[in-house]
Amino acid sequence: MLRKATREDIQTIWKMQVEAFTDLLDKYQDYGTSPANESLEKIIAKYEQPWTTYYYIMSDDIVVGAVRIVNKNDGSRKRISPIWIMAEFRNKGYAQQAMIELEKIYGSDNWCLDTILQETGNLHLYEKMGYVRTGVVEHINEKMDIVFYEK
Repeated sequence: MLRKATREDIQTIWKMQVEAFTDLLDKYQDYGTSPANESLEKIIAKYEQPWTTYYYIMSDDIVVGAVRIVNKNDGSRKRISPIWIMAEFRNKGYAQQAMIELEKIYGSDNWCLDTILQETGNLHLYEKMGYVRTGVVEHINEKMDIVFYEK
């Protein structure tokens, strides 16, 4: 289900991320925060952080998405940032299964993530997975807000 990405995978990960988030960027115009607007250099820099791991989300031998995990191993919360499923594979349970697999690897507690408040499908998934809103909401623009979760 999850396959750790290598340095050689990073350009593919970046292209997938841009494609997966472009619809949201078009919808919300959040050029400063959207993963669709991140440069390849920024993704490479994140990959090279010792606390970052990227995984492909797999279905059989097909890549259906990807996820970045931030785990500093210092007692701070582990972070999912971002997770995405490619458009043609959405709403089939892949993100939920990936999150279950991540919890098997990293443990099921002390996580955090954030998402777009206006994307109710995301809210439903994370709440179903046991995440609870922190109460913090960051206003990005007139179209969107970011809501923060912990588990």
